[in-house]
Amino acid sequence: MKIKTRLFSELTQPEIKFQLEKNPLVLFPTGSVEQHSAHLPAITDTIAATTVCELVAAKMDGLVLPAPAVGVTPMHMPYEATLTLSPTTFQRVVIEICESAAQHGAQNLMIVNWHEGNIASLSIAAEELHRRVGYRVIVVQACYVAEELWGDNCGGLTHAGEIEALAVMATRPDLVHLDRITGGSDKRQGQHMDKLRRTRSFQPVLTDIRNIAPSGWYGDPEPATEKRGQGMMKDIAEYIACEATELFNQLKTVLR
Repeated sequence: MKIKTRLFSELTQPEIKFQLEKNPLVLFPTGSVEQHSAHLPAITDTIAATTVCELVAAKMDGLVLPAPAVGVTPMHMPYEATLTLSPTTFQRVVIEICESAAQHGAQNLMIVNWHEGNIASLSIAAEELHRRVGYRVIVVQACYVAEELWGDNCGGLTHAGEIEALAVMATRPDLVHLDRITGGSDKRQGQHMDKLRRTRSFQPVLTDIRNIAPSGWYGDPEPATEKRGQGMMKDIAEYIACEATELFNQLKTVLR
């Protein structure tokens, strides 16, 4: 039997059973629904995470679980395009969906995240899933992988900037409106504030995106093209698939 899609929700019951018996790997995309100014859709982060999952699943022979579009993003609530879950609710959604897949035979779980507000909650959920159902779990911060691989060419990882525009253009160019770009905040201030909250040693608490970018976004999305977006996502997927394969092999030797 050969499956035509990697999306769990688009497969039939026999196809899912066959695939989980063949390879008990599931991927779970997490993102957000939050404002990305006038040129990118509110669902940017979830589109990015799902695209990465589908590409990685094809390389690693896994299935992509249906994940909620909404994440933990109170920082963006001053803007109408934002919806958020509480950390506790988000954790329960992640745990219960992934636990359901484990009951059907999934053993390896890769959570692929493209939203920084989800990170703390995902760490808690991932450990609980390992302890409760025995998953071998890897959490991948795909947005940081994008920054590492393409940041030098795209002016870093900026909110609604080029990297995020490329992530959407790779599969949904119809949702990107580069002709509507307006009012971006000072890039230096935005990068300075983001750098402060991304260090390993100190993490200041910021409760409003306007503390980072007064307009709600910063960066330069204008150079983004569909072709470059597909190239970026391909690079991200190849890197994640290679690293994750090695990590799962290591986990198998220590987690029985």
